[in-house]
Amino acid sequence: MSASACLTLAAINFLVWCRDRKAWANVLFSLLAIGTAAFAWCELRMMRAETPAEFANVLKWGHVAVWLIVVSLAGFIRLYLNAGRPWLAWTICGLRTLALVLNFLVGQNLNFLQIIRLRQISFLGETVHVAEGVHNPWMLVSQLDLLLLLIFIADATTSAWRQGDRHRARAVGGSAAFFMFFSVFQAVSVFWGIFEVPIVASVSIMGLVVVMGYELGSDTIRAALLHRQLQESQAGLHEIEQRMRLAVEAADFGIWIRDLEENKIWATDKWRALFGFGEKEQFDFDRILQRLHPEDRDTFRLILENAGKGCGSYEAEYRIVLPSGGLRWIGSHGRVEFDDAGKPILVRGVSHDITARREAEQESQKLRREIAHVGRVSMMGQLASALAHEINQPLGAILRNTEAAELFMQHESPDLEEVRAILADIRKDDQRAGNVIGRMRGLLKRQELDKRPVDVRELIGDVVSLVRSEAAARQVKVEVAGTDNLPPVFGDVVHLEQVLLNLIVNGMDALGEAKQGDRRVTITAALDGPNAVEIAVSDSGPGIPADKLTSIFDPFFTTKASGLGMGLPICRSIIEAHHGRLRAENRNGGGASFRFTLPIVEEAVTK
Repeated sequence: MSASACLTLAAINFLVWCRDRKAWANVLFSLLAIGTAAFAWCELRMMRAETPAEFANVLKWGHVAVWLIVVSLAGFIRLYLNAGRPWLAWTICGLRTLALVLNFLVGQNLNFLQIIRLRQISFLGETVHVAEGVHNPWMLVSQLDLLLLLIFIADATTSAWRQGDRHRARAVGGSAAFFMFFSVFQAVSVFWGIFEVPIVASVSIMGLVVVMGYELGSDTIRAALLHRQLQESQAGLHEIEQRMRLAVEAADFGIWIRDLEENKIWATDKWRALFGFGEKEQFDFDRILQRLHPEDRDTFRLILENAGKGCGSYEAEYRIVLPSGGLRWIGSHGRVEFDDAGKPILVRGVSHDITARREAEQESQKLRREIAHVGRVSMMGQLASALAHEINQPLGAILRNTEAAELFMQHESPDLEEVRAILADIRKDDQRAGNVIGRMRGLLKRQELDKRPVDVRELIGDVVSLVRSEAAARQVKVEVAGTDNLPPVFGDVVHLEQVLLNLIVNGMDALGEAKQGDRRVTITAALDGPNAVEIAVSDSGPGIPADKLTSIFDPFFTTKASGLGMGLPICRSIIEAHHGRLRAENRNGGGASFRFTLPIVEEAVTK
């Protein structure tokens, strides 16, 4: 029965090892169980031996089973508990091998030099045989080896306990020490004649086999549960992966991962398609940089370097040149991973095609410039009569000075000093007319932002000069205050003049029903913190209706009967392009006020 149980356990654990070649504990247990089964068979044969020679021969081959038991048990304890002194385990295996060799070379076997006779005794209700003869002194080698085995098991159990693996130390180490002690004690006692019973050490070893088999079985069950949980986790992970894949495909994103230590790059098929790489094409970071537009390479490389120096994330927009020669805009953002020492080791990122968005933005900017141009032309039409009057004044003065100069030149001795004064007046009037025409041409031009330092006082003064005649015709008083000692701002003169001109004209339009003595537009300028200047255009009109105050900057919203509703939205776009802000409010004393901020030139801030 013991042999059958051991062989069954041996077969089960051997199959486990066949499925998992790293399960060396299972194969060592299989050898231990096979050795126990073989020794049990030898014990049974010795009990039923008919002659001393048969008893001696069975006992001799029983030591082969003992060698298998001792060697596999020492290896199992060392491997399963991950404890015990290796040199002691090798010593046990060496002594047991020596004992096995002596078993075949000295006497009839390792225990007897000669078995003289067999004696019958009663054991568990049956008659069995025990041997009497001359003991072999080399039997002490075997007994010393068994003693070292007990010491090794105790040492491994203690070490495992101290390491915190108390369950295995108690279940495997404790049971191994207990059952091996009784099996050794029983065998030694029988051979030295202390007890008159047959050798039944396999019964104690069988107890050890059962305990070890139970532990391995528990491990197998736990492994099966973990495998099932792993399968469930993998199924869940696969589902999450499919969802992520669907989300990425729906968002039209491409994913790439760069291993900085091994200089390897992994990318999805979508990412490869975005950058013009084939599904199986090999590439590295340098080849990716070569796909970028020459003007964007250094910027993108610098962005990644800054992300790797501590900020950990990056975001960039750049152009790539496809192998076909086409141009594509790419938007990318990602994150850098660092090791414990703070060294960047991995870059993960996503990229998507933003060509359509960039083209739409460019088209929108173009349309905004066109509308701004139309607005300027429309405004110039409104100011045409006033500007004509403004130009006629210097032209009329030039004409009168020319006529006077002709009269002086008709004299026989003309007064040259007077002629020189007349010519200076002509030059001055000519420059005045030229300035008026220059401002008109500047406002009528289609042009991009040309930012440079702008003097606030000159900016306001030029626009006020431009509307002076129109204001006089409308009987509106234009006042300027607080423009002295302000630092220069950074912006485009023509576009800023357009904003200021639009706001002043809107302010005059708002005074249509105001009283004659209180028709006033005031332009003020003051510092708005350490980095900006605020310019305000206020009027003394009725103000903005409260229900329309939040909508006046919406495109095509207007309170004028003939207005387009694009003037204020264009003004806000221009100010925001200058990194400022434009807002409207009603004044406490009546009327409306439009305020916009402009950044101060950096050199002025430093001073």
